[in-house]
Amino acid sequence: MRVGEYFDSAPPSARKIIVGDTAPATRTDDPTLDEIAALTGLGIGKPLIRKFAGLAKKNGTSIEAELLADGSIREDAYFAAMARFLRLPFIAEIDACDIVDGHTLDVQLLRPNQIRLQHAKKAPQVAIVPEAARLADLAALLDRLPALRQGLVITTPSQLRAAVWEAGASRRTRSAVTDLFEKRTYSSARIVLSGAQGFAAGGASVILAMALLLAPQATLPALHLTLSLLYLSSLTMRIAALSHLKRQPRRRSRTNAAASDAKLPVYTVMVALYREAAVVTQLVRSLERLDWPPSLLDIKLVCEGDDIDTIAALQAVALKPHFEIVTVPPSQPRTKPKALTYTLCAARGEFLAIYDAEDRPHPQQLREAFQRFRESPAEIACLQAPLVITNASHSFLSALFAVEYSALFRGLLPMLSDYRLPLPLGGTSNHFRTSVLLEVGGWDPFNVTEDADLGVRLYRHGYRAATLRRQTLEDAPISLREWFGQRTRWYKGWVQTWLVATRHPRAHITEMGWFGALAFQLMIGGMLVSALLHPLILLLVLTSLHAIQQDPASALTLLSHPLIFIDFLNILGSYLLFVVLGFRVMTDHEKRLVGWRWAAVPLYWMLTSAAAWKAINELRTKPFFWNKTPHRPVDAAIGTKK
Repeated sequence: MRVGEYFDSAPPSARKIIVGDTAPATRTDDPTLDEIAALTGLGIGKPLIRKFAGLAKKNGTSIEAELLADGSIREDAYFAAMARFLRLPFIAEIDACDIVDGHTLDVQLLRPNQIRLQHAKKAPQVAIVPEAARLADLAALLDRLPALRQGLVITTPSQLRAAVWEAGASRRTRSAVTDLFEKRTYSSARIVLSGAQGFAAGGASVILAMALLLAPQATLPALHLTLSLLYLSSLTMRIAALSHLKRQPRRRSRTNAAASDAKLPVYTVMVALYREAAVVTQLVRSLERLDWPPSLLDIKLVCEGDDIDTIAALQAVALKPHFEIVTVPPSQPRTKPKALTYTLCAARGEFLAIYDAEDRPHPQQLREAFQRFRESPAEIACLQAPLVITNASHSFLSALFAVEYSALFRGLLPMLSDYRLPLPLGGTSNHFRTSVLLEVGGWDPFNVTEDADLGVRLYRHGYRAATLRRQTLEDAPISLREWFGQRTRWYKGWVQTWLVATRHPRAHITEMGWFGALAFQLMIGGMLVSALLHPLILLLVLTSLHAIQQDPASALTLLSHPLIFIDFLNILGSYLLFVVLGFRVMTDHEKRLVGWRWAAVPLYWMLTSAAAWKAINELRTKPFFWNKTPHRPVDAAIGTKK
């Protein structure tokens, strides 16, 4: 009888001894005597066992889990010793061609314990990953049923996962690209403009053109008034945020005493990397500083399969056991959200955090997020940490980027959270309840600002996002080309998000509520309107100033005109609010880094507008193109030598 047939015919209790339970292991406060006996039998010294027994009790894990997470013993040596103890073959590598793919296969990415190997020229085998706590029972079972030995082999968890990743790559890629579109078509940006939206846009353009041709004297003032009021409305969110800050006392960081006392869950951290070899060492060091037990940390470094340099740089670093390199098969669209969605099925954590390659998160950020999740209702599905720019002194671009991030992450987003309104998330330092992330379909692979889209989609499903205090340090782009490419992608993604959210206006209002829908229009729509219209409003103001210079006698009459007043208010207000809101929440050190570079705000706004108009064109010509922003180590980013 072949091993597969014998294994299938074995009693359930026997199969459970061999491969363990497929559900997450039940945690106990005290390590079992069986586990200690097994580890001793494998040659693990008693001082080492005592050390990891204490950690296991503290973290609610097993001695074996702590031992392997520490890296004191190599995984392959440990499981090879198990194979010798059980008198079974050990295989250090599994050929993915021997695995039959299926949707249930991905369970082995969460808790690898056994896989069937269908060889072409020999009998099938079952590769298992034994547990120390069941080792004695497994040895007794094999002695009692020696036929089970025929075809059983021992392997390592990482080798089993690697083979499963490779065996299911095509299916997983197809699922990452198509699932959201096929299951929630209305939520996908794959269709850039729906038929109804195209008809409405075309109809409005024809009506406006006809009005301008037939009645320009009436149409132009009406159009001027409409555009000026739209621009003015975009400033209301910043005014509201500034007012909110003045009413709120200075917030202090929460203590994490409760988080320290509680049993911590597994926490997944995912970082999407593409052409990031230069910052690999810095990234790994930053992630190693996270204050979370390694045995409960699941860090996935997600790379494109053809990004040889980044993968080689990661392999050259001595990664600890809780790090895993995931390679995503190259396919279109080549976007960060597709890579993250591809990896989501393997997230072992109850909570999940997203970081970018250049990020330096606060070591206590995971603990603050866990504490907030414990204290918050289930509707809080995401927490956004603030992003702080550290290279503000490099140029006026990085300085004003820092002011902009300060206003957004420490001014606007906390206000939206306090008023229970939708948050357009930042692209990094998001912390999720993993179950909710799976429920809403993960990230949209066709949206180039997947963060803003996901924040809105969570809100439409009845969930909310809140903000954290522990920051993540980042660097702003330091060249105009890099900044412009990144900003173009952002605006293109915000247009995608706006089009997706308003595709069905009735459902949009029903799901978000009138107040939430209005906030969305002012936040996302306001950013787009203010950027696109800024040159036109500025031109109107300059035209008025020129008219006053030419005819000073008419200055009083001209300045008293409501439209001229609104235009002046729009331009001066946008500049003033941009700087004041950003400075209001900055530290004194950050303000010193910015210095007098804030005076370049008018130029910054014109560049922003140019990026917005380029984004509109890209939405037509290459809607899913991801303009990659290069990153540098901190020393290089701030212009100093290592």
